[in-house]
Amino acid sequence: MTGASPRIVFLSGLSGSGKSTAMAALEDLAFYCVDNLPVQLIDQFLVLCAKSEPPIEKIALAIDTREPRFLAAVPAVIKQLRERGAEVAVLFLDCANEALVNRYRETRRVHPQAPTGTVEEGIAIERQRLVEMAGLADQVIDTSSLNIHQLKAAVVQYVSGAARQTVVNLVSFGYRYGTPPAAELLFDVRFLANPYFEERLRPLTGRDAGVSEYVLETPRGSALRQRLRDLLGFLLPLYDAEAKAYVTIGIGCTGGRHRSVVVVEALAGELRAAGREVNVEHRDVERGA
Repeated sequence: MTGASPRIVFLSGLSGSGKSTAMAALEDLAFYCVDNLPVQLIDQFLVLCAKSEPPIEKIALAIDTREPRFLAAVPAVIKQLRERGAEVAVLFLDCANEALVNRYRETRRVHPQAPTGTVEEGIAIERQRLVEMAGLADQVIDTSSLNIHQLKAAVVQYVSGAARQTVVNLVSFGYRYGTPPAAELLFDVRFLANPYFEERLRPLTGRDAGVSEYVLETPRGSALRQRLRDLLGFLLPLYDAEAKAYVTIGIGCTGGRHRSVVVVEALAGELRAAGREVNVEHRDVERGA
């Protein structure tokens, strides 16, 4: 292993305890996630991560019981990595037997440790094989009563030290070019004063101060801004609580050059001032140039 010391999360736990959901949460935190990488290849993999451009410094490795030989070698690997200076955390997902049995019944899946036996038998075998891994854990999360949103929030809380807020993607667009397919919330602002009909403003865009003032410093513009602020102030904390990674909001006007751009810029500024991570895309702003 060369280069900067990486941050590595080893994720393990019982089948059906939510490892796929936990890995998705780690991906949302920009971890490079690999499932069931043979232990013998971990060193080579970390070297490749260090040599990539830019280096991959946040890595999550899911460990399960499909290959007992690999599982037995994990403790020694973790010890070696820590001795080399890597920041290593071991996260283990536990779950009550009854909850696991119910989950397998609901999905009608066969337990990987008992393909010809009962789910209960598979759970018992797996628990025995994971005793040492569970003992290594820096954090154990009991997922028995957690839904997927609560589990993702728990993983984020452990790894980052704080619940990660939902990222807001704001997209301005023109209805004449179609709505953005990824948008989960759409707002039509074609009722606002249209700078297109002002000769001095027509060649400008919604990023220009004169256009922004023309659109927002009116009773309708001011009222819209306040109501959108109130609506997002209500919705975003709820999305945070559900551990929603991001929400995409489309703001549309006729051509996507003036009014929608103004509103997106105003919302982005307010959300960022409140500490929210925001991405902005003005999809059609140059089409009418």
